[in-house]
Amino acid sequence: MQLETIVHKVQFCVIGGGMSGICAAIAAARCGVQTLIMQERPMFGGNASSEVRMWICGARNCMETGLVEEFRLENLYRNPNANYSIWDGILFEKVRFQENLTSLLNCSCFEVEKDSDGRIKSVTGHQQTTQTCHKVEADYFADCSGDSIVAHLAGAEYRLGREEKSEFGETLAQDRPDRKTMGMSCILQAREYDKPQKFIPPEWANKYPTDASFPAREHLLDEFQNFWWLELGGEVDSIADTERLRDELLKDAYGIWDHIKNHGDHGADNWAIDWVGILPGKRESRRCMGDYILSEKDVLTGGKFDDIVAYGGWPIDDHHPGGFRHFGEPNTNIIPQQPYGIPLRCLYSRNIGNLLFAGRNISTTHTALSSTRVMATCSLLGQAVGCTVACAAAHGNLSPRETAKNHIREIQKMLLDDDCYLPTLKRESWVLCRQAEISGSGRDLENIRNGIDRSLAGKINAAKLKAGENIALKFSSPQNIKAIRLVFDSDLTRNHLNMRSNYRLADQPFAPPETLVKGYHITADGAEVFRQTDNCQRLNRIPVKLSGVSEITLHIDSTWGREEILLFSLDVM
Repeated sequence: MQLETIVHKVQFCVIGGGMSGICAAIAAARCGVQTLIMQERPMFGGNASSEVRMWICGARNCMETGLVEEFRLENLYRNPNANYSIWDGILFEKVRFQENLTSLLNCSCFEVEKDSDGRIKSVTGHQQTTQTCHKVEADYFADCSGDSIVAHLAGAEYRLGREEKSEFGETLAQDRPDRKTMGMSCILQAREYDKPQKFIPPEWANKYPTDASFPAREHLLDEFQNFWWLELGGEVDSIADTERLRDELLKDAYGIWDHIKNHGDHGADNWAIDWVGILPGKRESRRCMGDYILSEKDVLTGGKFDDIVAYGGWPIDDHHPGGFRHFGEPNTNIIPQQPYGIPLRCLYSRNIGNLLFAGRNISTTHTALSSTRVMATCSLLGQAVGCTVACAAAHGNLSPRETAKNHIREIQKMLLDDDCYLPTLKRESWVLCRQAEISGSGRDLENIRNGIDRSLAGKINAAKLKAGENIALKFSSPQNIKAIRLVFDSDLTRNHLNMRSNYRLADQPFAPPETLVKGYHITADGAEVFRQTDNCQRLNRIPVKLSGVSEITLHIDSTWGREEILLFSLDVM
């Protein structure tokens, strides 16, 4: 008996519901693109979800904004106890209730159909919960699946493994190329109690009686210990061997906890296992090839590209392919001195005309991937792909390559307006803000139109106001206003981790940053047109319908704790 097949016709199909995938889908949908996201797992978030529980890492000293910051701030506001079900729910609602976006969970892509020009015509997935097949026809496809299943099925060019030094002049590359990768991990979480907790290991757990059994692996319990080094798979097939590797990782995880609890003093008497990952979190498999391949040199020299659409800044964090079975240092750790740009040419296929990608499968060398693979960076890549598709569709269904060549400034403007920082670029304030006379009771008010929506290199780049103060834009003639854009300060120097690794008795509840504005209202010629009493977001976009307005005024009513707040942008359109 053949399974029922449901056909969906959309403009844009995203395969993979990790952080890169949901950012790509949401960004395109918010631009009016009819979008569908197909996710093989029962929840969104990928490695950030409760199935894997890896916190979101990103650029050192240059925290990411855009959609990933929107999600993190929502979590700080609504999830004081860092409960993973609440975090899952936030990501679910961001996708499920987004206009122009259809979602298919528990649906695994297994087939790709191409047209006579070699473009992808459709993808088909099996949804195990409904025993139904879903065929999705679209103009554009984004492979955000991590393992690049669509690229593989479509015949897109990709690489797997490590390059040799001579190809890109990389100091960390190999004397000879190989197919080894970074491995995968099953993360372990623990919880502290107010009395001793006993642990009886399963008989099948591996035995680690002394620290010498696994050297160079720090394992004292603290707020940053998530046992990432419980890693295997880099020396075999990181896709085909996943199930076998999961079994081995579970033996290691329970064996390590047995060591911590029952062999030596690790300060763990009152600690118990709270959760052990059953789904391995992957670092590397197939890397799709675009018109440009990002390399070690780009990461370490700042990656200056005319078609920049995202940036990275995580260290070159190359894990030894032997993983936990390697007795030496588990990884390299070379920190870039500055954020490096990532060009749009790394985010679309060089041989499949309507295929894009975002996440750990973009066009990089193995060494560069060891920095770009972290989820905050992948979120930026996803948002860039979503905006690129929106731009391509708006200009008559251009290919990603044509769009990158002819409309890169438009894509960059979309990203900057959506609060995505792009190193070396300034956002242009909207016309009415540039032409208006600025007044008010705060300080440094002119900074709201300098095009820099964050503090950089010690420079604040913002207007400064306190509760009870205001800032106004006065126009030379009455204007019709349809949108107001505000960017507040979410403290981009804060501890950026979206969730906890372990749960300590002394942990303080999550809460919005004290630097954020909590309450504000807006008046037009003295009449109130909008009021917010419980804001938790950095970027506030307010749709309005106002006619014949001579002055728009923002009034600061309250903050989340800081006496003086920073306002990076007040724009009207």
